[in-house]
Amino acid sequence: MKPSRLSLSLAILATLSACGGGGSSGGGTTPTPTPTPTSSACSITARKDWALQQMREWYLFPETLPASLDPAPYTDLLDYVDALTATARSQGRDRYFTYTTSIQEENAYYNSGSSAGFGFRLAADYGGTRIFITESFEGAPALAAGVDRGAEILAIGTSSGSLRTVSAIVASEGLSGVSNALGPDTAGTTRVFRISDASGTRNVTLAKADFTLQPISSRYGAQIINDGTGSYGYLNLRTFISTADPVLRDAFAMFRAQGVTQVIVDLRYNGGGLVSTASVLGDLLGGDRSTSDVFTRMTFRPEKSAENETITFDPQPQSIAPTRIAFIGSQGTASASELVINAFIPYLGANAALIGGNTYGKPVGQIAVDRSECDDRLRVIAFATQNSAGNADYYTGLAGSLPTCRADDDISYALGDPNEGMTRQAIEFLKGNSCSPISGGVTAQSARSHDQVELLTPARPSPAQRETPGLF
Repeated sequence: MKPSRLSLSLAILATLSACGGGGSSGGGTTPTPTPTPTSSACSITARKDWALQQMREWYLFPETLPASLDPAPYTDLLDYVDALTATARSQGRDRYFTYTTSIQEENAYYNSGSSAGFGFRLAADYGGTRIFITESFEGAPALAAGVDRGAEILAIGTSSGSLRTVSAIVASEGLSGVSNALGPDTAGTTRVFRISDASGTRNVTLAKADFTLQPISSRYGAQIINDGTGSYGYLNLRTFISTADPVLRDAFAMFRAQGVTQVIVDLRYNGGGLVSTASVLGDLLGGDRSTSDVFTRMTFRPEKSAENETITFDPQPQSIAPTRIAFIGSQGTASASELVINAFIPYLGANAALIGGNTYGKPVGQIAVDRSECDDRLRVIAFATQNSAGNADYYTGLAGSLPTCRADDDISYALGDPNEGMTRQAIEFLKGNSCSPISGGVTAQSARSHDQVELLTPARPSPAQRETPGLF
């Protein structure tokens, strides 16, 4: 596993493809790739030639591409693309944001949230020796077996007789060994887990299954928090996919009916997704915005300026006009999530804040260029995003762009619980109380270990894992 490809650096799309991944309708035009592939051959040589052509045509940083790179040593297409982007990566501008993936698998995720797995989100403590479940998803095997947020995985095996402790796996193979121990992302893959949670320590057998990810949890994703001194709208959005759009509208219709004027938008684990869905969220939060107010601008390199697009606000019947917004974030907050936060900074000023930890830092987005006969999709960084004030330079995160309050991700409480660390601090900000600012870096912490945690992602994540960091 490459260090820069761990967890949160991966799943962060804000793209323009009508096939999913960042734009669809309302998220920008879909460029027609030229030159169009003329050969149906899917040899590795033909695929590398095709990828290089598209990179030279669309890449946002063409000056960083090597003048010549011998493709022969690269037997894997993704490794070749990684080599092409090495210079931009060394400059912190493309941290594995450009990659190849499966058209079929990615479309399944963006269109419906389809995935195969145990249905939980995993994180490692800062020392990388302990693994915790930070979230379990409805309709998936883990939650059905009573395994939920706050549980620690002590051991993993293919049977109760082959259990290996997490500490032993990490000692011999690193965190990548934990990902490997969980097996392939295919339905039917079975593992035995030794789990420790509030119910004690026990062995649980789980089989991976196909499930549909709910972008907003039916348990806690949209609610009104009443703490005795005020009422606050709470929204936890897991990912920006098309199925989120109607659920977002329903959530904001509830907020509007309840007269909500102060909102917590929890994006702590949201790695990004469709610009079109980000625009829907912006519209729902922008009830007092004019249709001429800029939500975001997407800017291509000069010779592709015809593709540039400015998205303005379009208030909806369900929209509200918040007086204050607390955005909960972490290093897992990236791309489309950052785009939404960045969009409101010029309009709300000190009445918007980042709560928790610094965001990942991805002010750029991908387009999708497809070679359908090979099921190849090249996600290539092709445009930069900026807000109405021109802020487009947050490669180190958004903490320096708006007021911040440091808080811990307290996994001993459910997400959206007013006693949970980040949620509690968000309420304190909405009340106007003082706080300690974010000083930079990851601040999500486990209440059990009081160590910083990092969402776990394999070296070669699936499309779902790219957008939902820590998903297995």
